[in-house]
Amino acid sequence: MRNTARYASLAAAGLLALSSLTACANDAASSTADTGSDGGGGKGETVKIMVGGLDKVIYLPAMLTQRLGYFQAEGLNVQLLSEPAGVQAETALVSGQVQGAVGFYDHTLDLQTKGKSVESVVQFSHAPGEVEVVSNKAAGDLTSPNDFKGRKLGVTGLGSSTDFLTKYLAVKNGVQVNEFTPVAVGAGPTFIAALQKGAIDGGMTTDPTVATILDKKAGKVLIDMRTPEGSQTALGGPYPSSSLYMQTDWVNGHKDTVQKLVNAFVKTLKWMSTHSADEIAAKMPADYSQGNKTLYAQAIKSTLPMFTDDGVMPQGGPETVEKVLKSFNPNIKNAKVDLSKTYTTEFVNAAK
Repeated sequence: MRNTARYASLAAAGLLALSSLTACANDAASSTADTGSDGGGGKGETVKIMVGGLDKVIYLPAMLTQRLGYFQAEGLNVQLLSEPAGVQAETALVSGQVQGAVGFYDHTLDLQTKGKSVESVVQFSHAPGEVEVVSNKAAGDLTSPNDFKGRKLGVTGLGSSTDFLTKYLAVKNGVQVNEFTPVAVGAGPTFIAALQKGAIDGGMTTDPTVATILDKKAGKVLIDMRTPEGSQTALGGPYPSSSLYMQTDWVNGHKDTVQKLVNAFVKTLKWMSTHSADEIAAKMPADYSQGNKTLYAQAIKSTLPMFTDDGVMPQGGPETVEKVLKSFNPNIKNAKVDLSKTYTTEFVNAAK
């Protein structure tokens, strides 16, 4: 782990630089919530939701639901907040800063082993939506996870789902977690800069970062998990990822509110399944496209296959996630996880 201080410094700088993107996302969320334009609405019961990156396509249903007016139609005033990584959204939820988190389902298993009862109430996806990319410089020698040994690999944050999946791919291919260096570089410009400058040899990220990397010819796709087929190949099954998860006690005490949230999200997932990437892109805040509407629409098109159309947990999905986490996470490997307590279909079934 040489140059650890250097990587820590890079991560700090990356998160600082990323704050401007986060601020843009927060501004977009606030403006919709406060003004009532595009369905935000300032009236109704207030619910705060932290998103692990509002402008990431994998979490697109959060802002899209706001823009379509579905929260307001359910009588809710939903305030969408943003953090650069899902692990930070998890922290905000557990600390009680927010009532819900939009992030990866795998956090519910990890939290259960730490004595926290958290459950997914609506499942947005049945694939990770993640892509392992490699820099042009490293592409000749880094051709599969077998080559992770000795590499510096970018993740959004340490303890994030990108960190989890990177470790799984390594272990599955014979590379131990202490044989490579995960580097927290966030997403967007900070990830791309780290890739271009050689601070990382490759890394795991999502759209629109992936689309931008390919457009800039800054790197190549090594592993694509944006589709159920890609998830099956890389992980051995469906991998439920982006979801709305909440503390179980809060869910049980606010079932009417949770049902309204799930109703809104299921409407959005159905709407997404019947509209094109261009139509979806047109509904999103203008700054999400970063000046290139065509590229942004392409990023959405590439990621759309990961989403469910009904919010239901995919059959076998929780078992795949448990298998992945047990492969490298000693806390989960040696723990008995009750998968039935990590998600509920009560609300999506009622939403139908």
